[in-house]
Amino acid sequence: MRTPFDILSDYEQRSLGHAVRLPARELGPETWRGVGYRIGGHRLVSSFGEVVEILSMPPVTPLPGAQPWLLGIGNLRGNLFPVVDLKLFLEGERTVLHEGQRVLVMRQQGGDVALTIDELYGQRSFGEEQSIDPAPLAQGRYAHFVDRAFHSDGADWGVFSLSRLARTPEFRQAAA
Repeated sequence: MRTPFDILSDYEQRSLGHAVRLPARELGPETWRGVGYRIGGHRLVSSFGEVVEILSMPPVTPLPGAQPWLLGIGNLRGNLFPVVDLKLFLEGERTVLHEGQRVLVMRQQGGDVALTIDELYGQRSFGEEQSIDPAPLAQGRYAHFVDRAFHSDGADWGVFSLSRLARTPEFRQAAA
């Protein structure tokens, strides 16, 4: 008598025998990969190594005496972390928060920080042939954080350094 496990295992083997293999997409060593998002009118990407996770906007407890761009403290799985309005920090304009709001969580010395974004595009990959001059994307405050750019699917993407943001003295000093 066959067990339910044996039946499922047999079914899996027969299914795999009929599966059509898709060609694997080769990503060469010169391929740059990261998380794509939008802040204001800027399409940005940050390296996977700099983004700890992406999650829904947590409930935020405001902090008296903090910079306006520090929205407050959030709690994720018992860990407290600051929640920063990145658009307000960079452009001086508040992010319009909405239902389904997403935040990027980055690691910095002393703990994680959540950054509000306007829109999440997900994973992006760029080949070296898509590299463009970053100067048009590195205007104003963005000049400190964008030193590389790519063009893909009709849009320009600035590579935004979250690690450089974390080391910026103004960003680290959130008390007003």
